[in-house]
Amino acid sequence: MPRHRIPGTLVNKTEGNPVIVVENLTARYGDTLIFRNVSFQVQRGEILVILGGSGCGKSTLLKHMFGLYRPASGRVLINGIDIATGDEKEMERIRRDIGVLFQSGALFGSMTLAENVSLPLEEFTDLSPAAIDRIVRMKLALVGLAGFEDHLPSELSGGMKKRAGLARAMALDPRVLFFDEPSAGLDPVTSAELDILMKRLNTGLGTTMIVVTHELESIFSIAHRVVMLDRDAQGIIAVGDPRELRESSTDPRVTSFFNRIPAGGEARRA
Repeated sequence: MPRHRIPGTLVNKTEGNPVIVVENLTARYGDTLIFRNVSFQVQRGEILVILGGSGCGKSTLLKHMFGLYRPASGRVLINGIDIATGDEKEMERIRRDIGVLFQSGALFGSMTLAENVSLPLEEFTDLSPAAIDRIVRMKLALVGLAGFEDHLPSELSGGMKKRAGLARAMALDPRVLFFDEPSAGLDPVTSAELDILMKRLNTGLGTTMIVVTHELESIFSIAHRVVMLDRDAQGIIAVGDPRELRESSTDPRVTSFFNRIPAGGEARRA
């Protein structure tokens, strides 16, 4: 059965308590190397943002982290389990413990929001229809969509689709949530509202979040730490607090990104 946690009880971002460990991860598409020997940890209860310029492998790294892609070499551990080699029982436990919000929301267009959110509950639990209905309504209310249970995705705005996708990702009370470009296609106000929702869920439920984004406002709003990839380096060039990296990094690639400085240019002012 899903776990229902007491708000605030699992917030712990201390070093040495990793929920995810990435060790010497190398990714390829055929003969094309995307990145190599990438290593870092995600602490329990933190919001970690993966960022970098176009084509650096941000989404590829994220998809390796939740098991959609298999590594060319290296490994990803979630709660100590290698997600590429774990047995079926271990992987069942991992699948119940993570949720994914894809860039599009990935909702089934022919199904109502309630039907979309109920899918993980029907697949992974033996709850009664009445219990599933209560959980579905609770999850939709949690993301501000109470009363929209019978709506189809086509009847929603872009921001509402993202929130509905988040409700489905949270259906099984996962301890870890993955977000692939959650602000893509959203206007600035809707994007800021989604940032606020993510921070509220992180603070209230202690949910660990790994987020791919290139939106600077979102990065500074939500990130406890960032991992920065670079296409030419084919790996990590910076890890840390984005505010500290913006102010004190000596790597011109890092300062250019955080200060919006084009190659050979000056900082752009909003």
